[in-house]
This record gives sequence, structure tokens and C-alpha cells, in this order.
Amino acid sequence: MTATLATTRRGAAPVIGVHAALLAGGAVALSLDPPAEGWGVLACVVAYVAALLWVCRATGHTDLLALAGFLALVSVFQVLPDWVLADLLGTLRFPDRGGPRVDDVIPLAMAAMWVAPLFAAIALSGGRPWRAALLSGGIFLGAELLAPTLGLWEPTGDTHRLLGVAVYVVPAEAALGWAAATAFAHVRRRSLVLRVGAALAVSTFYLGALVLAHFLIDVAGWRLTL
Repeated sequence: MTATLATTRRGAAPVIGVHAALLAGGAVALSLDPPAEGWGVLACVVAYVAALLWVCRATGHTDLLALAGFLALVSVFQVLPDWVLADLLGTLRFPDRGGPRVDDVIPLAMAAMWVAPLFAAIALSGGRPWRAALLSGGIFLGAELLAPTLGLWEPTGDTHRLLGVAVYVVPAEAALGWAAATAFAHVRRRSLVLRVGAALAVSTFYLGALVLAHFLIDVAGWRLTL
């Protein structure tokens, strides 16, 4: 087990190209009117994950291929924390822009949407968990700033906000980058069953970080009583 990724710049252009195509495809999908917009976003993120896996395999980036595969599992489980926030805590809302939704709460596209930011954070960090945490926090902060404008998701409820971003999600999303990098380092060469279990553990850890951060920042009174 190693905490770093054996990445190289050789043959990186196709991997970068996949992410450029995601941005271009996402811009086109988001320019459509509902319900075509929702279907377009779903098609875009699914095509991105498939293309990333294929390109990593075709270019011989075995570590990045393993990372992409693991993050695809994590992304599927990330529907669960979003579901809790939206349907239980009431601190998150996903506007209905068309396409399939989980329990009429979360777009199914979210099951693949976490791959790109986590892949960027962990790959650029070389798989080092604390660097991945810092990069993840920065990348997701940018996503949280843009998401309401793009109509993807938005904070709701009584939460502290900065520039429209619910403050409690930022430390939790940094923790998510750390957890995903740490879990990947331990299970990258293990069986599929263990990788699935680790992916679920990452999402469960993230949910706990969200709830704890929400409580400490938005709920706790921080006073002593007798």
C-alpha cells in the first residue's frame, strides 16, 4: 500500500481532453431548456465517466484507471448524503430540470457528478490525503459558488452562508477529499467487494462530517449552563 499515485505527464493530454470535453458538454447541456437540460446533464456526466475509464486504460495510466473506478463507486454512494441533506435536514435543494430523480429529490446525474472534482483533487495531489483535502476544499468551493447560478443545487434552510455558500459544507468537502484519498490508498489493489465497502465508508464518513459541521456551525450555542 502506498499513499501516492504513480502519475506521469506522458500521455496526460487525452485525460485532460476528457475533462475539457466535460466542460464543453456541460455548457451545452446546461444551455438546454428543461426537461432536456436534466437529460443532457445526465448523459454528459455518464459519458465523462465512461470516457475517463477508457482513456486511462488506453493510455496505460493504470493508477488513474484504478482511481477513476474507485471514485465512480464513491460517486454512486454520494447520493445518500445528498438525500439526507435534502430530505431530512432540509439544507439542500435540487431544482427539477428534467431527467430521472431519486425519490423525486435528487437528480440521478448526481450519482456520477462527484467523479470529476474528486479525480482532479486526488490526481493533482499525487494521492496524498492532506493535499487532496486542500484541493478538494478549493474545487468544491468553486462548485458551490457556481451551482445555484447553473441551477444544479442550492442551499436552503437556516444555515450560515458566505457568498451564497453554506459554510458547513466546505470543511466537510475537504474531509471528503482526505477520506477518498486515504481509502483509495488502502484498497486500490484489493477485491471489488472491499472497494465497494470502502466507497460506502467514504460516503458515510462524509455524511458524518456534514452533520457534525452543520451542528457546530449552525446549531450549537457554544455556551455553558448550570
